[in-house]
Amino acid sequence: QVQLVESGGGSVQAGGSLRLSCAASGFSFTYYSMGWFRQAPGKEREGVAAIYTGSGSTYYDDSVKGRFTISRDIAKNTVYLQMNSLKPEDTAMYYCARGLYPGRWDHLEKANYGFWGQGTQVTVSS
Repeated sequence: QVQLVESGGGSVQAGGSLRLSCAASGFSFTYYSMGWFRQAPGKEREGVAAIYTGSGSTYYDDSVKGRFTISRDIAKNTVYLQMNSLKPEDTAMYYCARGLYPGRWDHLEKANYGFWGQGTQVTVSS
């Protein structure tokens, strides 16, 4: 079955960096959109960055453009989120997700993502 396992979260000071990983299994990795979403306490889950694993096309929310980079390693079935210049407002639980249907570029349309990891916490202190 589909499994998504996130890792790499932690606590950093503002201006620092973290790299999140999402190890995927149970499906053909190169046929789906993969996204990173985040949810802060009391807020809705929001999209951060997405990648279409086959072509490598990427899409970012405006709040992270120029600071975060999404990438994938097809040989390892893994998606990464490199986060630089972190801000306190980036503090949240970060989730990896897979698009519902193969062959579709889902950008950050949350409703189009149907499989979620357990999340990894990112805390940025000022």
